[in-house]
Formats: sequence, C-alpha cells, structure tokens
Amino acid sequence: MTSVLATIAALPRASSRRLDAANESNPAAPSATIAVLTPERHAAEVVAAKAVAIAERARLRREAIRAVVLATLPPLLGFALFVGAWALFAQANGSLPSPVKTWHSALDVFSKPFYIKGPNDQGIGWNVLSSLKRVGIGFGLAALVGIPLGFIFGRFAFANAMAAPIISLLRPVSPLAWLPIGLMAFKAANPAAIWVIFISSIWPMIINTAVGVQRVPQDYLNVARVLNLSEWKVVTKILFPAVLPYMLTGVRLSIGVAWLVIVAAEMLTGGVGVGFWVWDEWNNLNVEHIIIAIFVVGIVGLLLEQLLLLLARRFNYE
Repeated sequence: MTSVLATIAALPRASSRRLDAANESNPAAPSATIAVLTPERHAAEVVAAKAVAIAERARLRREAIRAVVLATLPPLLGFALFVGAWALFAQANGSLPSPVKTWHSALDVFSKPFYIKGPNDQGIGWNVLSSLKRVGIGFGLAALVGIPLGFIFGRFAFANAMAAPIISLLRPVSPLAWLPIGLMAFKAANPAAIWVIFISSIWPMIINTAVGVQRVPQDYLNVARVLNLSEWKVVTKILFPAVLPYMLTGVRLSIGVAWLVIVAAEMLTGGVGVGFWVWDEWNNLNVEHIIIAIFVVGIVGLLLEQLLLLLARRFNYE
C-alpha cells in the first residue's frame, strides 16, 4: 500500500520534470506548465467549489426566509393590533362583543351555513349566494350596456360631447337615491335592488373604456383607414386589444361598487341576502352576527377583486 501511494505521489513530480525539460528545449511554449493539475490542487478546487455552492444555497435560503417573513409578518402584526384594539374597545364599551365571543358565534354560524327554516330565515351561505346572484345580474347588465357605450363615446367625439354632461350629472348620485325609482318602475324589491346595482356600477366601465379608446395611438387608426378596414375590424382588431387594460380596470372598479351597494340595497328591500341578514340581526340585537357579516362582506369583496386582478393579468396585452 505504501509503495502504491509513493508511486502516485511521484507521478506529478515526474510530469513536472518532463514539462520543465520540454520548456527548456522549446522556450516558445511556456503555456504547457499551465496545464499541470496536481491532485492537491484539484482537491482544493473541488473543496472551494463545494464551499461556494454551499454559501450560495445558504444565501438563497436566507433570502427566501426573509421574503416569507416580510410577506407574512406585517399583515399578521396589523391583524393582531386590530384584534387587540377591538378587545380593548369592547372591554371599555361593554356593549360591543369581544373577539373571543364573536369567534365562538362565528363557529356556530358557519357550522350550518345552508339551513332553511323559512323564507326569511336561512343560513349565511344562502344569504351570500343570493347577494352574489343579484350582483352578478346587475353587474352583467351594466357590462353589456356600459362597455359598448364606452367604445362609442371614445370613438366618436360628437357622441362623447353629448354624453359627458349627463354622466357628470348622474355619476355622483348616491346609489340609494336610485332605489325609489326602481321600486316605482318594477313594483318589486328584487328587481329594484338589481336596478340599483346596474345604475351604480355602469359609470366606471363607461368612463374607463372611453378613456382607453381615446388613448389609442392615432397611427393605428390611420393605418386602418389606409387599409380600408370596416368599423367592426377596427374595433375587434385594433381597439379591443389596446383598450382591454382600461376596460378591465373599469370592470374591477364596478364590481367593487356593486358589492358595496348590494348590502345597503338589501337592507331596505328585504328578502334573502347579506344586507337583509345584517338588518335582521340588528332587529334581534345580535351584534356578534353583524360583526360576522361585516367580515363576510369584506372577504367576499376581496375575493372578487383578486379574481378580476387575475383576469386582468391574464388578458393584459402590451
């Protein structure tokens, strides 16, 4: 064994002596000495490469942990401060339920979300679904009307000049101010609530779509005129891809308005829905359920907005 190791150790020295002799006989080739890689040097380079790889993995691990901490710690601290302030205010006020009491009530509410004990006594699940149904109908009708109107007002300056004062006059009107008009026109509470959603959520879609059409570069339209494209081709091939980000922004704003409005409208119209559930629990002096409904409204609204943000990123043409 010792002789084998001695032989292996002697190989680099013999190679080095041969290379030195070659260098003396051929001075024009000094680079031959660079090719010498002794086992000791090879082992050192392997160890150094492993150390660099380990250090890089450690750095990436630290960055990943830091990113996770920065993403989760601030929201958790904010929520903890909110719950703490709520608990202190509930303790000082006396009439406001504490977070613990509300949590136990929420467990009871969500343990049976789809019960039905009567036409106006249903679980929170049915109330949320009823509100979403009204929002979907009113918001869908607003999109069917508002987006084409936005294209028309943005495409034709004369139509835009005609509509601008009307939109400026009606857009700031409170949504609930439209409810008596809906009750008078439809003679029923459910279509009146849908009408309020429609008239409240149509304005962001009209305005954002029109602004998007107006910001399309004139060169695009000049090319379409040179190619003698029809108006349908101009809308579908040029305007729609360019206006889509503006249009989706208007849709996202409109869905937020629609979800805000439905709670107030259902408080006044009755029936099944989150707004009616809040008002009914207030009549029963069940404040815990009112707080639960507030959180439910916020969570559903957040999910709707995030869904539309995903949709906007999916169809974002640059």
